[in-house]
Amino acid sequence: MDLTTVIETRSGVRNGKPCFVGTRIAVYDVLEYLASGMTAEEIVADFPELSPEHVRAAIEFAALRERRLATA
Repeated sequence: MDLTTVIETRSGVRNGKPCFVGTRIAVYDVLEYLASGMTAEEIVADFPELSPEHVRAAIEFAALRERRLATA
């Protein structure tokens, strides 16, 4: 998945945290919801502007960041 089509950072939105394109929903928020035990279906139900693909993109984004940290 090309994450640049799904995730963006804008200086005036959520203090520049990565958010889903066209929303103020931070990737971090979705990852926290997953970590707290929410399912992708529950997240999408709470945030109808998101899709299951957005949730998968959040996981992929976190994995890529972790990989970069591990190799730095």
